[in-house]
Amino acid sequence: MDNQQNSVPVQENKMGTMSIGKLVFNMSLPMMVSMLVQALYNIVDSIFVAKLSENALTAVSLAFPLQTLLIAVGTGTGVGMNALLSKSLGEKNFKKANKTATNAAFIYAFSYIVFLILGFTIVKPFYRSQVGSADAEIMTMGVDYLSTVMIFSFGIFTQVFFERLLTSTGRTIFSMTSQLSGALTNIILDPILIFGMFGFPKMGVTGAAVATVIGQCVAGIVAGTCNHKFNHEVKFEFKGFRPDLKIIGTIYAVGIPSIIMQSIGSIMTYCMNRILIEFSSTATAVFGVYFKLQSFFFMPVFGLNNGITPIIAYNYGARQRKRMTKTIKLSLFVAFCLTFIGFVLFESIPQVLLGMFSASDDLLKIGIPALRTIGVHYLIAWYCIIVGTVFQALGKAIFSMVVSIMRQLVVLIPAAYLLAKFGGLHMVWWSFPIAEIMSFIVSTAFLIRIWRTVIKDIPEGHE
Repeated sequence: MDNQQNSVPVQENKMGTMSIGKLVFNMSLPMMVSMLVQALYNIVDSIFVAKLSENALTAVSLAFPLQTLLIAVGTGTGVGMNALLSKSLGEKNFKKANKTATNAAFIYAFSYIVFLILGFTIVKPFYRSQVGSADAEIMTMGVDYLSTVMIFSFGIFTQVFFERLLTSTGRTIFSMTSQLSGALTNIILDPILIFGMFGFPKMGVTGAAVATVIGQCVAGIVAGTCNHKFNHEVKFEFKGFRPDLKIIGTIYAVGIPSIIMQSIGSIMTYCMNRILIEFSSTATAVFGVYFKLQSFFFMPVFGLNNGITPIIAYNYGARQRKRMTKTIKLSLFVAFCLTFIGFVLFESIPQVLLGMFSASDDLLKIGIPALRTIGVHYLIAWYCIIVGTVFQALGKAIFSMVVSIMRQLVVLIPAAYLLAKFGGLHMVWWSFPIAEIMSFIVSTAFLIRIWRTVIKDIPEGHE
């Protein structure tokens, strides 16, 4: 153990030595590519499901809140592990890094047990609360889909854990490899299991869920193998393992705000579904399609986030202010470029984007103005996403959480409700730009505070 603690890992040292432009590119590009592919397979899922019927598309769309919660717990825990692990490596405290990884594995195992239980208990009541007895077909398809995803969620937890472990030590190329293998598995299996090709039974919406689960398991196996073969800086210490409450507490100090922040998205989606279903199930389907498309344009930004989080955390631990600020400025520029593409496409070709989902005339009628209106918020969202990442990397994830609560629960949902009540369906979509403006104001206020209380006092250091 002493031997390991005194040795200086070579690979992750690039986070303290490599030029920032090259480093951000080196760390983020693999994550951006892999998350883009992940978003692509989410879209492909919905494209295939939409070919079954609009009801099938609506059923999958209504599953989104609980699916988001599942992913939120996995990735939010990963954010907490990432921040502590990278900071420990920056401080050359390799013993703490090992303990962090081992305790994080324990947390992920516990999280799966929770979602396994929820998969058997709350799926039916969850769907009933959204559709009531209005449409039995949507209800049946939705329950089958969501139960499968939750009961077999060990795949996604395994995948996220090992991928975040690779990211923490600078090996994002292997995270990309894992995500790509999972995504390709899903894309290949989707039509086979949904439509019953090559002798497989036609499973419909359930087939989409099974394809997703198998893809996650494949990704988890690949990420675990890459860790075993290439990630020698961090060792698991399960012999005589007892949960370390201090480390678990530190992981969750960053992780829980991140989990809550993403879970707020679940609450927001659930409330929006309730508001929109009052108009029609088509309006709900439009919202579901928007979310899939948004993930495609936002996922590269989240990949950028995953790449810069360990860079900022590492250089925070190593007390290198110049490298931290340079990373932040560069990532803001890249994020703007990425979301601007989304803005242009939403404004110029919404009918083409909706057409990918076998859109009916009714869906196009609602969806085209909806996408154009919602697309306006892309002009601000890039800034809020990156600033939130800075908060998390510096262990101030509570700020990200407050911004998210204000954006989605304090502003967006009340605005959507009031606009639906007094302005009709076409006005509901303006709640998104309104909420983003509020997010911008609050994020900026917190960033100024972080600069004054944390960043400013760090030695400038080298580039």
